[in-house]
Amino acid sequence: MKIPFLDLHRQHKNLLFAINEVFEKVILKDTLLGGKAVKSFEDAFARYQGQQHAISCANCTDALEIALRSLNIGEGDEVIVPANGWMSAAEAVCLVNARPVFADNYPDTYTIDVEQIEKKITHRTKAIIPIHLYGFPARMADICALARRHQLYMIEDCAQAHGASIGGKKVGSWGDIGVFSFYPTKNLGAVGDAGAIVTDNTQLADACRQIANHGQLKKNQHNRLGRNSRMDTLQAAVLEHKLSLLDGWNERRRQLATMYRKGLKDLPIQLPVEQADIYQVYHLFVVRTVERDQLAGQLAEMGVGTAVHYPEAVADMQVFEEYKQHNTPIASQQAHQLLSLPLYPELQDEELAYVVECMRKILG
Repeated sequence: MKIPFLDLHRQHKNLLFAINEVFEKVILKDTLLGGKAVKSFEDAFARYQGQQHAISCANCTDALEIALRSLNIGEGDEVIVPANGWMSAAEAVCLVNARPVFADNYPDTYTIDVEQIEKKITHRTKAIIPIHLYGFPARMADICALARRHQLYMIEDCAQAHGASIGGKKVGSWGDIGVFSFYPTKNLGAVGDAGAIVTDNTQLADACRQIANHGQLKKNQHNRLGRNSRMDTLQAAVLEHKLSLLDGWNERRRQLATMYRKGLKDLPIQLPVEQADIYQVYHLFVVRTVERDQLAGQLAEMGVGTAVHYPEAVADMQVFEEYKQHNTPIASQQAHQLLSLPLYPELQDEELAYVVECMRKILG
């Protein structure tokens, strides 16, 4: 049996009729950029998030940079970012000429460690960017309390956590600003690239919308320097249709994760943890083992696709050499130990059972 790590063709095959209808409506009745479907999706996503404002943009990296600029963060400022995860948070900080400061992560959930954040705060610190990694929410109540105590801004990176929540409160609604990716592989993915910013702060929303649109809120009225970061109308229309399916897809991900947890519970690997009051949406199902590369190779021989997220801790990347502090050992170690197994809503029960069977043959 061949089990791909991810198969987006299955999702889009199921949605092909609906997507064709969406495309036809946009192409024949709407404008391709700045069309009605963009505003419609923004309104729908804001409601879903329980926020007053959603500002669409081209991708999540743009969203991070726009959010930082809206908070007037720049040269001389420091922003605390996770040592583990995708590199866009640290990259965006550098792009606004601020300094990324890396904080290590928890050994069990892989999200940023609150105690490590506090140790990194200085008089130059202006913001924290927690990442809700692999679909697992960071410890936002503690981080928010810390941010309030030190009067710091909070930008939540929700690129891997659409629909995740803590105590019923969705990620992206805890901080000053939340940013999202709609890259095709995400829990809520476009058929191209796209991103969004959410906030309850009208002043920040206006600033973000201006920055994303050449510094203008109205056509030809440029009030500040901005950029061109637009979600095209086709992506917005597809995303609004998919948004209605997101909760069901997330429930299926959780069901598959439960099956993995039961099937793999007594093997010599570390499984994702579950915490009370946390609704994890399993963008990825990540296991930890010191024999990661050997396990991945053996699974590949048995027809099971896997992936590594990520092979190098952000804090160890050469591009951030000048910001290295050499005190994020957990993230550095885990970069060589974490392996992502196949998990997506269209994965069949029998396919997951085969992955479990292979894992048990290798590790049992």
